[in-house]
Amino acid sequence: MTALTGLRVLELANERVAFAGKLLADMGADVILIEPPGGDPARGYPPFLDDEPGDDRSLFWWHYNTSKRGVSLDLAAAEDLRRFKALVATADIILESEPTARLSALGLGYADLAALRPDLIHVAVTPFGHDDPRSDLPITDLTLMAGGGPPWSCGYDDHSLPPVRGSGNQGYHTACHFAVLSTLTAVLYRMTSGEGQFIDVSMHAAQNVTTEAATYSWLVAQKTVQRQTGRHASVNPSGETQTLCADGRYANTGVPPRFPREFASLHAWLKELGLEGQLPEAVFLEMGASWEGQFDLSLIGTDDTVTAIFAAGREALQLIARSVPAYDFFTGCQRAGLAVGVIYSPEEAFEDEHFKARGFQVDVNHPELGRSFRYPGAPYALPASPWRIYRRAPQLGEHNEEVFGELK
Repeated sequence: MTALTGLRVLELANERVAFAGKLLADMGADVILIEPPGGDPARGYPPFLDDEPGDDRSLFWWHYNTSKRGVSLDLAAAEDLRRFKALVATADIILESEPTARLSALGLGYADLAALRPDLIHVAVTPFGHDDPRSDLPITDLTLMAGGGPPWSCGYDDHSLPPVRGSGNQGYHTACHFAVLSTLTAVLYRMTSGEGQFIDVSMHAAQNVTTEAATYSWLVAQKTVQRQTGRHASVNPSGETQTLCADGRYANTGVPPRFPREFASLHAWLKELGLEGQLPEAVFLEMGASWEGQFDLSLIGTDDTVTAIFAAGREALQLIARSVPAYDFFTGCQRAGLAVGVIYSPEEAFEDEHFKARGFQVDVNHPELGRSFRYPGAPYALPASPWRIYRRAPQLGEHNEEVFGELK
């Protein structure tokens, strides 16, 4: 039994919504992926198994379609359209990212589908909203992110360099998370009301409200944040946080101490490493350790004592970082209760012992290949809601007989 056991989702294959379908499927929903007879284009996206293109060798496809069952249907053909409508009558949720007019032209708009299943939850994830004509224009994850705003906040202190876009399909993922959150909210509402509904997710709007302070700084104060290396974009520049460690790797010193126990732990660590003599400001760490209550960051720059204590915490972090290997700095800060991070490549992050310990590496069997492969696991840990990858991504039409046989 999982959180979503008993829910059936019909997903019209599209790379824009594949992650939403995966999140629902890996949480136990019966997600039926519906592809055209020739297959979804994402089946041909690199990278490939052993760097060799071919059928069912796309690692992109594998990742985004775990736990789903797959069928093929030509919605323009009468018999396949009949089958699709029969499936709709058994479904709880429709998930799609179709051009605005396509489903309506096929007689598959929300009103048509709700007539087949009155409590249906129909989720449309489109570039600018279901009724916006711009949603029919071509987009990519890159243009979506650029137009929505997140890259403005991402990059380096040197503004002669262009903004940096988050990689890994973050634009699509952001919209998919909003789609999943909205879907689960609609499911809860249906449990008490018995009513379905149409959910209209604008991918552009999803990006625009995911810009941390950038959008709101402009809307509230007409002020523009500036991107900064390894730290939050801000209207006013903040101090640098990235430090070169003793092994030549960089770490982000993150948030300095703010509570007495954190100042005490940092001071003890400094002494343990024999570095106290290199930091004349260490006396302020002792003052921070004996401070009463939370350290009030709002007084920095106006209260000399608070400013000195805060600066000493940051100086101590940077001194330690320069004196030990990056990973030792990270684990030492973990013990001290301080949030820092080694600057990893994605491959290095995947192999980190922390991620392994929380079960992020998952073996998925591919029986047709006689092999298992390590996949990224759950994006969140929910102890009371079991999660797992139930099966590898479906081959084209793999479950046609099984799914359509259930309709007889």
